[in-house]
Amino acid sequence: MLHLVEADCPASEDDVLRAMFAARKDVFVDLLGWDVPVLGGQFEIDQFDDEHANYLVVTDPGGGHRASARLLPTTRPHILADLYAPLCDGKVPRGPGIVEVTRFCLDRHIDARARRAARDQLVLAIAEFGLAEGISLYTGVAEVGWLEQILAFGWRAYPLGTPQRIGGMRLGALAIEIDRDTPQLLADAGIGAAATRTREPHHAL
Repeated sequence: MLHLVEADCPASEDDVLRAMFAARKDVFVDLLGWDVPVLGGQFEIDQFDDEHANYLVVTDPGGGHRASARLLPTTRPHILADLYAPLCDGKVPRGPGIVEVTRFCLDRHIDARARRAARDQLVLAIAEFGLAEGISLYTGVAEVGWLEQILAFGWRAYPLGTPQRIGGMRLGALAIEIDRDTPQLLADAGIGAAATRTREPHHAL
């Protein structure tokens, strides 16, 4: 299921998905050096990119990729439960109202202001999608630098355990509560406001 954030995007669903997978390869493999599958030398696609995955994609007016995230149901295999469960001090949160956010990806080839705007648009879309779909909690795994930014976005978020060094990265798990107040909490914290910071974020697994 594909959700395009840019209104009146002229690109087809297949075009947007291909651009997203190519951007993921550009960021996660070429830039960050992750050891993850690459299809045909062009697309970063793993075992979780199946018919159960949802995608939120921010596009430019021409349909080009700017930002994207993958949403996985926690009632099925997903990254935190299957690969990084020890990051949680207790049980991994799972259930029909709990969804994992993965592969939060910002395009490398846009400037800092555009990247900040795309990030904010994607964060708001994640919150609004959660409200529309009855999602009460998001979970995720991220490098510590990006995790700290997520926790500071203004929404009700908290770590699920103590970060650990795994595979050369210091990773942590987190949860984000979603309710009708979440969009306003994000707005109060400046998500969606004019860019005042240019620090480039890390990325979620």
